[in-house]
Amino acid sequence: MILLSFDTEEFDVPREHGVNFTLEEGMKVSCEGTNRILDVLKDNSVKATFFCTGNFARLAPEVMRRIMDEGHEVACHGVDHWQPKESDFAESKKIVEQATGIKVYGYRQPRMFPVSDEEIRKAGYRYNSSLNPAFIPGRYMHLTASRRPFMKDGVLQIPASVTPWLRFPLFWLSLHNLPQWLYHLLVRRTLGHDGHFVTYFHPWEFYDLKEHPEFKMPFIIKNHSGRQMTQRLDSLIKMLKKDGHRFITYTEYTNLYPQK
Repeated sequence: MILLSFDTEEFDVPREHGVNFTLEEGMKVSCEGTNRILDVLKDNSVKATFFCTGNFARLAPEVMRRIMDEGHEVACHGVDHWQPKESDFAESKKIVEQATGIKVYGYRQPRMFPVSDEEIRKAGYRYNSSLNPAFIPGRYMHLTASRRPFMKDGVLQIPASVTPWLRFPLFWLSLHNLPQWLYHLLVRRTLGHDGHFVTYFHPWEFYDLKEHPEFKMPFIIKNHSGRQMTQRLDSLIKMLKKDGHRFITYTEYTNLYPQK
């Protein structure tokens, strides 16, 4: 089973590098990227989960409508991506549900920062996908964390996929920078070991970042961005479909998982 997802947030990476970047500019980039993603998903007839910030849900109603109309799941990704707050778990759910008119069941913390399991449960989420159990010093150094989904306080924890032994991450940066054949090989081996594959990308990766030196983006992020990343996503999906794998949303997976 393939759990494909997108952290659908206002683009704020330039701010991490000292660039004065407005919310309006960030939304323009992310809206264009999201539509490119949706085009690829539609062409391949697969469904995904879009973890949306409160900002994105409020400021991009047409894109949000397209996400829902084309059968994808909407989940929560905080309120303001640049300034996560402890109150975001409940506030994000309130904003996204009001903006979309649907019930939201899942959460992912911006930048996969630590979350309060108690607050996630109290806010009424059924699953949380805020863990990248990789072997990367810093934010993703989670050697003792489970690689596989697990229940905690009645909430299903769905970690991002990493390779079985070295815990090499198979998230967005890997598809940007590894040769495609190698990334596909690692995904296949992880699927063979785990039986499922969980990964995530961002809309701004599908924007032509290399055409904007004023963003001051690091090479590893700009590498193969824009239309090249669109092609890479398309190739990944086609490979997985050819191998006979089924794409499901995170809520569909949660419904299949034993609750005790």
